[in-house]
Amino acid sequence: MSDEPTDNRVGRLLAGTTVLQAVPALQDDMAGRAALRIAIGLLRAGARALVVGGGGPLVGELQALGGEWIELDFAAESLFRRGRSARALTDIVTTEAVDLVHAYGADAARTAARALPHTPARLVTTYAGAPPPASWRGQPHDAMAGGQRVITASAFAAGLIAERHRIPPERVAVIAQAVDTDRFDPAAVSPERVAALRYAWHIDPNSRVVLAPGRLGPARGQLTLVDAARILVNGGLRRTVFVIAGDAADADSGEAIDRRIEAQGLRPIFRRVGHCDDMPAAYALADLVALPTERPSIFSAIAAEAQAMGRPLIASNIGALPELVRAPPRDPEASRTGWLVHPRDPLDLARTLAAALALGPEARQAMIRRARQFAETNFSPERVAAATLAVYGALLDNAGL
Repeated sequence: MSDEPTDNRVGRLLAGTTVLQAVPALQDDMAGRAALRIAIGLLRAGARALVVGGGGPLVGELQALGGEWIELDFAAESLFRRGRSARALTDIVTTEAVDLVHAYGADAARTAARALPHTPARLVTTYAGAPPPASWRGQPHDAMAGGQRVITASAFAAGLIAERHRIPPERVAVIAQAVDTDRFDPAAVSPERVAALRYAWHIDPNSRVVLAPGRLGPARGQLTLVDAARILVNGGLRRTVFVIAGDAADADSGEAIDRRIEAQGLRPIFRRVGHCDDMPAAYALADLVALPTERPSIFSAIAAEAQAMGRPLIASNIGALPELVRAPPRDPEASRTGWLVHPRDPLDLARTLAAALALGPEARQAMIRRARQFAETNFSPERVAAATLAVYGALLDNAGL
């Protein structure tokens, strides 16, 4: 194996190439910013960066940096308009001598699948969401699995994609979704913002806080958290407040949580605060973040954000979550950034909450540092962009370009 830095090798592989990103739009959001960062990385490597798709406020920024934008509608509903979009993409790839196309999501992947067989360009797809059930044969999801390299957010998702679509596992690249590690940074949150939330949520300054962020629903684990809190109170827990922060999927979900809190006699120590506009401050306020979900997911922004804020995390041992928190037995104790618990198990959650709340100051500070470092290494926008460029470089290298 060469000792040469990976980014230098990738830069040489990309130099002189033309890479086209096919995106829904260039909005000023995480998806649009991700496409812009990749374009910047391509330009720095000496490649030509084209972005094709809908417009948005980032178009001017892309062009000012030296990237190129071409408008094309990938979300057309009629077969005629879809065919016209595919032909237009074929013309762009041919005329601009595009070496590689990266299609994001079902609509762009479907268009690229029709357009690229008539060109020598290589295809990378980003698989949005989870694969459909094994009996489903829908074209949009099949197209997302049709790239020479398929990018997904976790090894859990990669296994599902390879199995459902019967593609070799080595074709699927795992690159975590990015979170804004500049915004979700303990150093960027002032004490005044934290104090404002503590005041608004009526939390005593001497109380510890367990934060359970995320949408409310039957499979989100909030009811398990309430039952675990009852076990802890029975065991003598004091000076701890549980904050449930998130919108309800429907009125019944919120009412079910409220009824469980009342039935357990826990109204004084629970706050159901709804949507929070300042989640970095909410994480900074918390001593622990609980994510006791009962539904497997391919990624969790909450898990990434919490650790970016240096918060110890307790998460269900389900779906992609075991990949997103460092905890035994997967990782050594010295690397721990949180704990994994069995879903729908209030006793296991209560025991783990008790152990986490009993951490001494030195152990807690060490875990805070490890959590932040883990997030910067795995979820920062810069890391995600670099990993994506590495996928491009490896594919172009194999193509002999």
